[in-house]
Amino acid sequence: MDKVELHKLQGFLRQAFGNQSLKVVPAKRNPDDAEVYLGERSIATISVDDEDGDRSFALELKIPVERPVLQDYLRRLFENDKLRILPRPKKNDSVELNSGDDYLGVISQDNPKGSSFTLQVAILDFDLEDF
Repeated sequence: MDKVELHKLQGFLRQAFGNQSLKVVPAKRNPDDAEVYLGERSIATISVDDEDGDRSFALELKIPVERPVLQDYLRRLFENDKLRILPRPKKNDSVELNSGDDYLGVISQDNPKGSSFTLQVAILDFDLEDF
């Protein structure tokens, strides 16, 4: 990822999650990836997908809490009370994350006990056009 993409991804994530403290920087281990920081804490990774000639990005955020406190954890983490967890039709192992009425991504259960989750957000190239 180049500096322009990193800057656009940062702008997109700041708007999507409603937190201006988010920073997107090149990943230390793989220059094609990026890390997302909230203050001084690394919270997520972003990888590039160039398949089919379209460039897109995949954010992955590990969430170390159980289902009953998932929404509260994310609201506190991003300091954003607009974040909402919504059920997915016909799915018991995942939920949707929205910011207000805007869909952000899917939160999947990592294990059968539901003691940890992973948020996955797909970011398409046209999502970054305004940044």
